[in-house]
Amino acid sequence: MFIRKYDSSTGMRNAVTAPYKRLVINFHWLICLIYLVTLTGCLSPIALNRAVIAYDDAVTDVVSQQLLINIVRAHHRQPIHFTGVSNIAATFTFQASAGAAPAAGGLAGSSILPIFGGSMAESPTISIVPIEGEDFTRRLLTPFPQSGLILLLRQHFDVDLLLRMMAQEVRLQHKPYHSDTFRNKSTDKAGYEMFRRVVLHLSAIQDQNQLYVEPLPLTHTWKIPAATIAPDSFQSLQKEFVVHYNSADDTFTLHKQILGPILITNYDPDTLSENERELLNERAREWDVSDVAFDIRAGYYGGEWPMVGIFRLRSFHSILSFLSKALGNETGYHVEKDPRTPPILNNENPDLTMELIQSNIAPSGVDFSIRWNNQFYAVNTTGPHARWNRDAFQLLFLLFQMTVTDIPRVGVPSITIAK
Repeated sequence: MFIRKYDSSTGMRNAVTAPYKRLVINFHWLICLIYLVTLTGCLSPIALNRAVIAYDDAVTDVVSQQLLINIVRAHHRQPIHFTGVSNIAATFTFQASAGAAPAAGGLAGSSILPIFGGSMAESPTISIVPIEGEDFTRRLLTPFPQSGLILLLRQHFDVDLLLRMMAQEVRLQHKPYHSDTFRNKSTDKAGYEMFRRVVLHLSAIQDQNQLYVEPLPLTHTWKIPAATIAPDSFQSLQKEFVVHYNSADDTFTLHKQILGPILITNYDPDTLSENERELLNERAREWDVSDVAFDIRAGYYGGEWPMVGIFRLRSFHSILSFLSKALGNETGYHVEKDPRTPPILNNENPDLTMELIQSNIAPSGVDFSIRWNNQFYAVNTTGPHARWNRDAFQLLFLLFQMTVTDIPRVGVPSITIAK
């Protein structure tokens, strides 16, 4: 009789190891599959986030460099021109692969390790169009309306910076229908220094939160015979007007609150009497849409130097030309505040509206620079006036956005991700 002995060291191990190895292999494949599905799902939002931020940074840099290069063009008496990005369509393609192979250095077939990989391809399509045409040119040459300056003032921009960049002159009224004009131009010494002192005075008032920028509240009144108002129209009148009936003469008095021109004041315009409001409104009839009026009165903060007048605003083209003169002989210079002006916060009073650097080599420490005819140009963002110059360039960027018309779109802007 032949008896086969059971070898506990080999037979049992071989019997158990085979199904166990298959289980391990299947488990590894499952892990690979889950990992690849998770990987592609995670990469999609990551790619979208990276793409949106990267393209946004690129477009912003392009506009910033165009603004600076157009200041240089204006300095060299070259044509000013802008180009915009009208459309960005980015397609992302993800590919993944998986497999398995024996572990290096182990016994053949004893251990299986997963192998997986992936790749990503980006195919951007960017549409670039010139910003030109009659509409844009007209807006480029048209002075900013008062609403543009008031909107920026309400964003807490320094009134000194705003007016130095946007206003071409100030007209101080001494008597009714008589005023003196002072130009914001460094070659006009008397005019330039008076202009700077006026805006420094407003800045000192703003530093104490005592500068008001509000529309002049007006009340218009009409008197109408009662017989001329039909009964069915009386209810509609009450929706728009405050109506009072006068039994003595059988008439209706209609009152309507309207907003008049915007004023820069050192007092609350609501405190004015009706007669004072009407007098200011009569004067406002002579103002242009690009005129910003101010009324600084005695008895309020900054009232040691009472003044009444208007600022006449520039166009965006004139602003670029004005800034370009800092590269030439018409640069600004220091002007001390008027003795009647209150203290200015941190004594901030830079000589230049926006200081530019011109050098033969790329300047260091600046946010960015451009090259023109073997010369490098940059906004000076180093030194004691770095914050002022950055604010000035940010203001210039916003003014450009207020000037430019809608850029024609080519197709539908999109960022597409394919897996």
